[in-house]
Amino acid sequence: MPRFVLIGLCEPPSADQQAAFDEWFVDQHIEDTAKCPNFIRGSVFKLAGPHLDGETVSGYLSLYEVEAPSYEEAERVLNEWQRNPNAWAGRKMHIETGQRLAAANAGNIPLGIKGSGWYELIKSFDGPKA
Repeated sequence: MPRFVLIGLCEPPSADQQAAFDEWFVDQHIEDTAKCPNFIRGSVFKLAGPHLDGETVSGYLSLYEVEAPSYEEAERVLNEWQRNPNAWAGRKMHIETGQRLAAANAGNIPLGIKGSGWYELIKSFDGPKA
């Protein structure tokens, strides 16, 4: 079955929303999304530094590994999963946290998205640490 990654370039909308971003996105949203059928793993990375002289566009990168017949099917399943308030035992807490933080922030969750997309695995090579 084809393998895809869903990559998100995300960060808190402002420095004063860092704690809310950490609570909702880092501590809950990544796990919640990773529980979706077809998802293998969900990870979040914080930018540690630039590579060479390359531009960095986001302070955080979320990475979800997914097996699905197509990215369109993976997207459909994810959207269906995220609409289901009873999808898994932790969903209630995730929804309540999002609602509480949005209420404290003029209706907005503490998340700024700089970009996202589905990428299909073409080749993969293990390194010496694999």
